[in-house]
Amino acid sequence: MGEIISGLFSGFRIIDVIDIAIVSFIIYKVLGFIRSTRAEQLAKGLLVIIVAAFVSDLLDLYIVNWILTGIINVGIIALVVVFQPELRRGLEFLGRGRLSRQFSIKEESISGNVDMIVQAVEYFSRRKEGAIIVIERQTALQDIAETGTIIDAAISEDLIENIFYKGSPLHDGAAILRSDRVLAAGCVLPLTMNPNLSRDLGTRHRAGIGISEVSDAVAIIVSEETGIISVAQDGKLQRFQDGKSIERMLLNMYMSDIPEDDTILSRVKSLLRRNPDEKETQSEEN
Repeated sequence: MGEIISGLFSGFRIIDVIDIAIVSFIIYKVLGFIRSTRAEQLAKGLLVIIVAAFVSDLLDLYIVNWILTGIINVGIIALVVVFQPELRRGLEFLGRGRLSRQFSIKEESISGNVDMIVQAVEYFSRRKEGAIIVIERQTALQDIAETGTIIDAAISEDLIENIFYKGSPLHDGAAILRSDRVLAAGCVLPLTMNPNLSRDLGTRHRAGIGISEVSDAVAIIVSEETGIISVAQDGKLQRFQDGKSIERMLLNMYMSDIPEDDTILSRVKSLLRRNPDEKETQSEEN
């Protein structure tokens, strides 16, 4: 038995282990990516066709096998069209990274910009004014910005509030923020095609989820009917947010690519990542 096992692994090299590990990791990531998008249902349908073609070949069902084989051959081209949003998102995900991002916002202006965004969002929530603010990250949103009106102005609470004022011609669209500037307003966002979402979600929420599915942008949505604040990120929607949670999320996002060797910013990051209960315990001890 030992000789058989040693014979099987005699030609097995370290590089083969690395090769298998890389392929396994890629398959794992692809399956995880498919499960996180609407491509999951399409992949299941494709798997059914492949299994049916295999069974028809075993049972010598020539006509059925010929039809299914033809569908599979043509389907390779069709899949590129059908999976276009998912393929684009996957390629953009591969292109993201710390080296690919140019962090252009000034470190000292982060807190001020976050404060202005939070105050504007809370203002909309109190007055039940609908708004959707999209914050660009590593994936450029220039094509989305061009569907609206280019503004390219410094971020300010008054500017954001005026954009979404009900009498404003730009209030129905989305505002795109790039670094510390309002890039555009009145922009049209792609709607999500996720069939599992609640029917109670309106166009603004579906648009916020949609832009987060095709990019790494973060969308802050305020409901016009209820004033509820929501955040869309990575195709997922978090509802019933408050000013503090929005502030914390934005600070973490803006400072995520700043080098850790900056002492002051490192302290701020550690405070943000701390458990609130831990802070209370430490204060009580003091």
